Amino acid sequence: MHNLSEYVIGIGMKISIIIPVYNEAPTVEEVVEKVRSLPLDKEIIVVDDGSTDGSREIIKSLEHKYREDGNMKFIYHPENKGKGEAIKSGLKLVEGDIVAIQDADLELNPEELPKLVRPIEENLTRVVYGSRFIYPQQRKRAFLRNLANWILSTVASLLYGQRITDEATGYKIFAADLIKGINLRCKGFEFCPEVTAKVLKKGEKITEIPVSYDPRTAEEGKKICWKDGFKALWSLIKYRFLD
Repeated sequence: MHNLSEYVIGIGMKISIIIPVYNEAPTVEEVVEKVRSLPLDKEIIVVDDGSTDGSREIIKSLEHKYREDGNMKFIYHPENKGKGEAIKSGLKLVEGDIVAIQDADLELNPEELPKLVRPIEENLTRVVYGSRFIYPQQRKRAFLRNLANWILSTVASLLYGQRITDEATGYKIFAADLIKGINLRCKGFEFCPEVTAKVLKKGEKITEIPVSYDPRTAEEGKKICWKDGFKALWSLIKYRFLD
């Protein structure tokens, strides 16, 4: 357990935390409450991307519970459009100085967000990725998933001239003006390779910070699959040479 007071941000930057949600009924409420408890000046933007498992009803109850809190914002897609579309919807409501993406599945620990936003708050960088693979002891996933991540990260490093260890991490943090200034075309999980490609083509440096990771299986609700890996690989190549 982290000592949260260690990470309190105190120089007046507001953090906009976008939480894209699709069928995460077992965890979405806990994620939102954990994010609310963080010692950050923040707004929380929850985007339900057409959930059908009860997540939407949970989110609506949270909206009612926090109806007096102007820093709690809620968006409801009428149908499932994809993670990229959910993030793009959230970006339209961003009013903060820093944008953080927080998945709703608890594979990544919300208590680590304060340490991830700190380098941007201190003007050390404009992009931070929470890496699940900097240290060998972090690599908890099955061999094939580790291999897929290694391939994508290696290709991204070779194509764009900066070594990164976790291109597909769910924890991506940006200076707000940077991410809002990028023309994102993604619909689904290709958000990750597209935004990685475009920030690196802008000459930005991605700072990676190790994070803990509690991976799920497909049976437990993991949604990304091997097809998304091929889409990610094509996106990295496409945005390097064709866009």
